[in-house]
Amino acid sequence: MSYIPLPSLVDTSRGLPGMKEQKLIHEGLITESLPNGMFRVRLDNEDLILGYASGRIRRSFIRILPGDRVKIEVSRYDSTRGRIIYRLRNKDSND
Repeated sequence: MSYIPLPSLVDTSRGLPGMKEQKLIHEGLITESLPNGMFRVRLDNEDLILGYASGRIRRSFIRILPGDRVKIEVSRYDSTRGRIIYRLRNKDSND
């Protein structure tokens, strides 16, 4: 009688279960506001990417305007889009 391996219930080829992909965090400047909470962001390394406001930023009603500096989380797999996770404080404003 030969042994037939059963398929694994956990896909081990992509890493451990529950393991999230590593995101790259950059800082950038909002250059343009687009519809549906999307923004054009120029990163400090001069790349231009499309950013969207994270759920926490939307839930807290944090305003993001052109000229604001933000922290943005970019996937390793698609470096043209990112999630805005933090709005940095400006030195000259009172917010």
